Amino acid sequence: MLILRKFFLKLVKVSNMVLFLASLILVILSSVLIFLVENETFPTIFDGFWWVMTTVTTVGYGDYSPATVAGRIIAIFLYIFGIGLIGVAIGKIIDSLAIFRKKRVEGDIVYKDSGHFIIIGWSQKAHFAIKEMLETKEDVEIVIIDQLKEAPLLSENIHYIKGEAADSQTLENANVKEARAVLIFADDHLHNDQMTDGKSLLIASSIEAVAPKVHTIVEIMEEKHIDNFKHVHVDEFIVSNETISSLAVRSAFRKGISGIYGQLLRRSVGEDLYHVPIKQEWATYRDAFEFLLNEGATLIADRNDLAINRKLDEQIPAEAELYAVCDRETYEKILRGA
Repeated sequence: MLILRKFFLKLVKVSNMVLFLASLILVILSSVLIFLVENETFPTIFDGFWWVMTTVTTVGYGDYSPATVAGRIIAIFLYIFGIGLIGVAIGKIIDSLAIFRKKRVEGDIVYKDSGHFIIIGWSQKAHFAIKEMLETKEDVEIVIIDQLKEAPLLSENIHYIKGEAADSQTLENANVKEARAVLIFADDHLHNDQMTDGKSLLIASSIEAVAPKVHTIVEIMEEKHIDNFKHVHVDEFIVSNETISSLAVRSAFRKGISGIYGQLLRRSVGEDLYHVPIKQEWATYRDAFEFLLNEGATLIADRNDLAINRKLDEQIPAEAELYAVCDRETYEKILRGA
């Protein structure tokens, strides 16, 4: 017993690769040996494999059992060493899964896929952003970066990395170089707008140093602070305070207008704003406008240019990005015909 105890203690310390390789060799070798030794009882190697697996996993259905001395010696060997070896291997697998889950929850991971979205700074706004992303595309890959003790949200395609977002190592762990876009949300824990935008500037600068080509969107508290970002490549700014204040004032002067903005900003409510792929037969904006109108959609913009109705007869440039307002069903119909 002392020898066996030492043997199994050493097994626990063996590397996973060696342990799994030894288990595989044991199973294959035992399957072949029992087939050769007791061919009448085990007419195929698969029958031998079945018996070995039910033995080492302690299931023991009893449908096969060795009858010869040599076969029983093999069985005894499996009882003493095989069950222990496979038991340690299975334990290692369970431990590895538990460690992996713990690392995921605590944000101690390295994300290696590409085409994902990175959200920096967890808040209620970030939560709504993720909900919007999932409604736009269910299988979208999202990486959250924050310094929370545990992941605020986890799923098969939502990941969490704990760390300082301005730290290059944290950004590399999130594979920012191969991300589709990075969204930097203002830190709600800071009550000074200048400090909040200063932190966003520091994070944007770090991203610029690590991944200068990634599409970056930054939420800032005051529009006047945009000038401070002029040395950093930021693709888009969302002005938090001014946007909310402007919407409140417009709603005060014209009741119900906030509902229009709400529909354009949320996928799940009424009409929505969608990017429309350009068809080859569209030469001018009028071609696109009339086609979409017949489908039940209204063309309203090319990128951030809302003056489409005044340039209908102009050629659609190669770099155009057209946007239309319609419901989800109409949009899917347009995509199917693209």
